[in-house]
Amino acid sequence: MSVFKTGNLAFYLQDAYVRDWIENTVVFLEVDDPNRYYHELKALNLPARYPGVKLMPVRTEPWGSECFLLDPAGVLWHFGCFNKV
Repeated sequence: MSVFKTGNLAFYLQDAYVRDWIENTVVFLEVDDPNRYYHELKALNLPARYPGVKLMPVRTEPWGSECFLLDPAGVLWHFGCFNKV
């Protein structure tokens, strides 16, 4: 099991693989600046270090913006923020 921390946020990952669960898992992390997270993730060069990892650049939508990271287990991570109203 591993813990990952950024600021006041922490999450745990463990070595457990249930295909039906993993292939249907999306994690959305609401962040203050998706562009910053994208550049920080890009600097880690994760796709070259881990098979199956994909990093997709920031996409702007009518509701806000987000970037995506597909991890080695197949979990799709969204790093996004909503427009302020």
